[in-house]
Amino acid sequence: MRRAPQMTPIEARGVVVTDHRSMGGEDKMSTQTQAVLGIALASALAATAHAEISGVQFSADMISQGPDGQAETVKMFVGDGRMRKEMTQQGQEVIQIIDQNRGMMWVLFPDRQTYMEQGGAPGEGAPEPTPTAETDPCAGMPGLTCRRAGEETVGGRAAVKWDMVMTHEGQSMNGTLWIDAERAIPLKHEMSNGETMELVMVGSETMDGRQVEKWEMTTTAPDQPPTRVLQWYDPELKLSVREEFPGGGVRELKSIRIGAQPDHLFAVPAGYTRMEMPQPGQ
Repeated sequence: MRRAPQMTPIEARGVVVTDHRSMGGEDKMSTQTQAVLGIALASALAATAHAEISGVQFSADMISQGPDGQAETVKMFVGDGRMRKEMTQQGQEVIQIIDQNRGMMWVLFPDRQTYMEQGGAPGEGAPEPTPTAETDPCAGMPGLTCRRAGEETVGGRAAVKWDMVMTHEGQSMNGTLWIDAERAIPLKHEMSNGETMELVMVGSETMDGRQVEKWEMTTTAPDQPPTRVLQWYDPELKLSVREEFPGGGVRELKSIRIGAQPDHLFAVPAGYTRMEMPQPGQ
C-alpha cells in the first residue's frame, strides 16, 4: 500500500514516542534496535490517526505558539483530497501542496519560481479508502503485523482491539491498540516496554462558533511523569482544531471558512523550474 506524504493540519492524534530504554524480559536489546522498534510501532499507530482531507473543503489559518509566546501562522487550504500550506521559513516564502489522491507532494519556492516533487508519477495511484476501526493499522508497514483481537469498551466508547507485533533484526516488540469504532482514531495503546497512551473525551464545547469535542490524551512511560495533551476535535472537519501541550505550547486553527477551493491552488504554476529533492545526508 502506498500512502500519500503525511500532512499535519493540526497533527492528528499521533502517538508520543518516549525513551525506549527497557523492553522487558531477560534479554536487553541495543538502544538502536529499541528505537527502531518504537518508531515503527508508533508509525503504525499514527497511520491510523492521520487527518482526513477528503470531504469538507475549507481554508484556515494554522497558528502555532510556543511557551515563549512567539507565534507562527501558516495559511491552509483543504480541497478534495488535497491540501496547500503557505508559510515562511528562514525569511523565505514556501508553499507545500499535497495530493493524497495521486500520492504526490510539491514544495514551491515562489521567490525563485522553483519547486521540488516527491511521490509517484502523475496519474498513478488512486484515493485510499477512508480508514475505519476495521482497517488493519499495520498494513503497508514492513516487519509489522496486526491481528484483530475483538471488541472492547474504552472510556465508555466502543473500540476494536488489535494485537501488534514488530520484528527487527531477530528482536520483537509487542503492543495492543484500541481503535474507536465511530471515529477510527486510536483511543488507547499499551506497549510491552510499559509505555501507554489513552485518549478520553471529557466534554463538548463551542469554539469560534463551531461545536467541538474536548479530548485529553495521557501518555506514560516507566520512570517518567505522565504527559497530558488537550485536543479539541471538530467532527465536521474530522480533525483537531486546537491542541494544548505541556509547557504552554498551543496549536490551533482560526478563521475557518467552509467552501470549495479552486483547483489552481493545488497545481504548480506555469513557468516554475523543477529541482531535484535532496538526498538523505545532504
